[in-house]
Amino acid sequence: MRKSDLLVELAWRAIEAYVRERRVIEPPTVLPPELRRRAGAFVSLKKDGMLRGCIGTYLPTKETLAEEIIANAIKAATEDPRFPPVQPVELPHLEISVDVLSEPEPCTEADLDPRRYGVIVEKGWRLGLLLPDLEGVDTVEEQLRIAKMKAGIPPDEPCKIYRFTVERHRE
Repeated sequence: MRKSDLLVELAWRAIEAYVRERRVIEPPTVLPPELRRRAGAFVSLKKDGMLRGCIGTYLPTKETLAEEIIANAIKAATEDPRFPPVQPVELPHLEISVDVLSEPEPCTEADLDPRRYGVIVEKGWRLGLLLPDLEGVDTVEEQLRIAKMKAGIPPDEPCKIYRFTVERHRE
């Protein structure tokens, strides 16, 4: 095992077991406190520095963060519609990060900072999310433009805005 962070190691084990054996791992029987809580989490995969998959939940959908990470790691590797499923030969080339999200809070544009806060935009059933501190996203305007584009909301259409922070875990 080449991972040192506990959350990244769990995501890595989930991806490896599923990609190699189509097996969904169980969370460890004794969970440390940080994996017992409930929280939304995103798992991001990069290969040669380029995005290779990213799937997550902004609100918890599972009983524990460990279960949330396992499910989202597998989805990031196999269900991101922008990429084909990860193949076993790619596993040694993947870099994995896990972002644990705080609960989203309503805010205004003035409350945002793309380095510190992720953003969720919402209009009716349309919803777009952008994680914080992403390369190339340096302004609130750019952050909102991308989030709205992901949601299918026109750039000048008003919408609800929420912000959140993340605990970023990397290899």
